Amino acid sequence: MNASDLGQDLAKLHYGDGDFAVMKPGRYVLCAVTGKKVALEHLRYWSAPLQEAYAGPAEALQRWRETNG
Repeated sequence: MNASDLGQDLAKLHYGDGDFAVMKPGRYVLCAVTGKKVALEHLRYWSAPLQEAYAGPAEALQRWRETNG
């Protein structure tokens, strides 16, 4: 597998308040805090205002503190 293969699986989403829309199909997004891959079926945390995804609640809280502290 090379870098171009990874890009094909990377989804592009538009994050809303309670859901997200798939703009470019893929299998995962990247956590904005850690850079970890987050499979779309496991994506539960994101920021609509910042348009970014998080791997879990700790990462979401960390980003919230960074932007609202």
